[in-house]
Amino acid sequence: MHVSIRILLRLINMQFKYKLEDRSTYSYTAYREMLDKLMADGKTTGEDQSEAMIDYTKMNIVRMNRWDRTTKLTDDLKDLLQNTSKQKWLVLNEGWCGDAAQNLPVLNKMAELNENIQLEVILRDENLDIIDEYLTNGGRSIPKLIAIDENNEVLFSWGPRPKKMQDKVVELKKAGLPYAEEVHKLYAKDRAASIQAEFMTLLNKQTA
Repeated sequence: MHVSIRILLRLINMQFKYKLEDRSTYSYTAYREMLDKLMADGKTTGEDQSEAMIDYTKMNIVRMNRWDRTTKLTDDLKDLLQNTSKQKWLVLNEGWCGDAAQNLPVLNKMAELNENIQLEVILRDENLDIIDEYLTNGGRSIPKLIAIDENNEVLFSWGPRPKKMQDKVVELKKAGLPYAEEVHKLYAKDRAASIQAEFMTLLNKQTA
């Protein structure tokens, strides 16, 4: 599901044409509570309720708990975030997605620094019309973040993973090797440095 990353800077004045009022959206806290309730019933998000998907979700909850405790943002990023204009960060996601578990807690830490940044999570498979507008190399890769300003204009989109991790995926795929375990090890070594650097670039472009 995770094909590749492309940090996509959208044209100014590109409107986000989808209405969210009639869709299920979650704060980060509500999303985590929803996953916990599903896991208590032996379930995950989406239609695929296979044992594998449920196991992925269980593992992802552990990952998110760890990042919630350990994520440390750089001082430069903190300063930039605290001066960021009002915007919504809409994240398309599913509970079984490993890249989301590695990145969503970091995105939440960023959003928490500024009340002008509203983080909302929606489930990809319930919102295929939206994800199909924000494909990555033709795939419905997640997580996918869409930043929308108060005029409903798209500022940028990001996802599904930092470039460093994507390069590792491409390298291992070309060699015909499994990549999931190696990529998750890379996330652990990286300590959220890559995603922070990429958001420094994205947010700086807003003020340039």
